[in-house]
Amino acid sequence: MTTGEIVNGSSGAHEKPGASAPKTSNGPAFGVTPGRAWGMTGMVIFLYVVNYADKAVLGIIAQPLARELGMSSSQIGLVGSLFFVTFTLGGFLAGPLNKYLTLRWALLALGLVWSVVMLPLIVSASLVMLIVTRMLLGLAEGPASALMHTAAYSWHPPTKRGLPGAFLAGSASVAKIALAPILAYITVEWGWRAALVALSILGGVWMLTWLTGWKEGPYTTSAVKGAGAAASAATEPSVPWRKIFLTRTFISCAVLIMVVYALTTVVLTWLPSYFEVGLGYSALQAGSMFALPSIVGLVLMVSSGTVTDRLSQKGYRSRVVRIIVPAVGVLTCGLILVFLPSISTPAIAVAVVSIGYGFGAIAFPLINAAISELCPPQQTAGTMGVFLALMAIGGLVAPYGTGVIVDNAATPAAGYATSFQIIGVLGAIAAVAVLVLANPERDRKLIRSEA
Repeated sequence: MTTGEIVNGSSGAHEKPGASAPKTSNGPAFGVTPGRAWGMTGMVIFLYVVNYADKAVLGIIAQPLARELGMSSSQIGLVGSLFFVTFTLGGFLAGPLNKYLTLRWALLALGLVWSVVMLPLIVSASLVMLIVTRMLLGLAEGPASALMHTAAYSWHPPTKRGLPGAFLAGSASVAKIALAPILAYITVEWGWRAALVALSILGGVWMLTWLTGWKEGPYTTSAVKGAGAAASAATEPSVPWRKIFLTRTFISCAVLIMVVYALTTVVLTWLPSYFEVGLGYSALQAGSMFALPSIVGLVLMVSSGTVTDRLSQKGYRSRVVRIIVPAVGVLTCGLILVFLPSISTPAIAVAVVSIGYGFGAIAFPLINAAISELCPPQQTAGTMGVFLALMAIGGLVAPYGTGVIVDNAATPAAGYATSFQIIGVLGAIAAVAVLVLANPERDRKLIRSEA
């Protein structure tokens, strides 16, 4: 039985602000309060923090690992990109997992794999083992994002999903703000193996929390099964997948999110190395400064999520709050990063990367919320799974490409700056395309026109 599917409509356009949760024949499906909804959302956010810490650890341990294994920058980048090959493939498993397992058990199984899959590298360190373990980790992390969004959205109506989406996307920032300095310290003091063990323990803590506390929210298929005719009315007919995936909104937003994710994967894989090797900071300083772009990103994501949710509830169209706002953010990001190669002062370079990343990051929660509006409710997990898998294509090329650029640049600093500049140009182009092509309201009507 599928139990994470969002009902109550895919669009906030027809939902009144403050709409109550779906009711069963016996009354409300759950005792829904803001505290309960955000408490459950917090468990999903905790998982997202673990998820991103597992991704980010390669950037933190890259230099000591490279020294021990004799790896070049291109090889480090290759490891980063191969992770996103299987991550992309894994994203297509979100729909099947959501169909055959409950959210509770699907996410628990994925979290268990994350916690143990990197441990063989501790026992037998080699380039081959690093590639194998990172690719297995990518395969297990691929379906998670769509399932975690489905789980969080199950506790929030469509017009109020911008803020929880911002917190989910901001989990990457939390991981780097809260955990990156700790992992950097552990790596410096006890070695890169200790950092991997610490993440395994953190995953175990999350699994215990999840097993004892998680419940699905009222905006799920299972919550309204007993409502009879009302439940039937709330569930829309399914549509052919091609109608969703071939809309101008889906295609243009997928291209935009690929570029923004390319930036994210370069930050995850290379930012500490850029700060250390390129700008001359110490390993501990570089690991701690890893959090700076994330602080900017978290502030802007939460602010934009809060503001756009309020605008949505006041009747502003989705194109305004979930398309124009993030597209302008990515355009700003691109224009900022274009100038990075011309900056020679390390502190200013750090500021430019941090601010540029922060403006680009607001695309994640808002664009994800826009995509979730396009499809019938029961197709949300599958739609998000494909969208997020396409997003990961940016990670297939960017880490390895950056490594190649750095190996062939006059200096490491010039190589890293050039990579960020290229991403900035591509981001600006993609943002303009989204501003011209994307319109969730229009495409939602087209998708349902023959349902």
